[in-house]
Amino acid sequence: MATETAPNAPASRAAIGARHLRTDRWWLAPAATALALLTFIGYASWRAFSDADYYAAPYVSPFYSPCLAEACEPMRGGPNWALVGEWWPLSPALVILVFPLGFRMTCYYYRKAYYRSFWASPPACGVAEPHRSYSGERRFPLILNNAHRYFFYASAVIACVLTYDTVLGFRDEEYAWGHMGVGTLLFLVNIVLVWAYTLSCHSCRHAMGGRLRNFSRHPVRYRLWTWVSRLTGRHMALAWASLISLGLCDLYVYLLATDVISDPRLF
Repeated sequence: MATETAPNAPASRAAIGARHLRTDRWWLAPAATALALLTFIGYASWRAFSDADYYAAPYVSPFYSPCLAEACEPMRGGPNWALVGEWWPLSPALVILVFPLGFRMTCYYYRKAYYRSFWASPPACGVAEPHRSYSGERRFPLILNNAHRYFFYASAVIACVLTYDTVLGFRDEEYAWGHMGVGTLLFLVNIVLVWAYTLSCHSCRHAMGGRLRNFSRHPVRYRLWTWVSRLTGRHMALAWASLISLGLCDLYVYLLATDVISDPRLF
């Protein structure tokens, strides 16, 4: 039997000429995100290419650790393994920064951040994107996002090195143990945030229990999965907090190395 159509039903969707009907400041969030990311990228690029003022005993900038170039400034007891010889013409930071940078660039939250703020794909809810077609993450360069889990493993190793650097921060300028300065406290906060952000990664959550079919047979992994899941719910906040703390730690080391400030001793 044929279906009857209501007499007043429209034949097609309403023709709306405007790109969207939002009247709020929908552009403010993506603009603020773009400004914040560009500010950090500009600062980090300047520090990474400067190749100077990244060590002030006993602190080493997280941008330069582990320092793998032969030209690294001496860091007694620090992770300076000189795996890259004199043939490396660039800053030592560029040897290692590709891994934490790749981890963050392929992170699910940062994908959302730069999709909306830089690529306008889409810029906000209810706002059409300007692109005519969408290929997803099947083509270069977005296909590189599929390497996120491997960047996670590398970043976990770097987080271990930064933890070691934090422990070395309990030494004084003469490398004697029992020191705690403002820098020590700053590096402690930083490593907690770095680990929280790293462990809140969706790849970490999947590794803990994403492929388990029966949680009752794997109580330890289930407990870990539950704990990581709580962190994952705060992934965005941890992403920004750890990004800010990394920049502050580097800035603090820079100010110490250039004798702009001294490291106040707490005890």
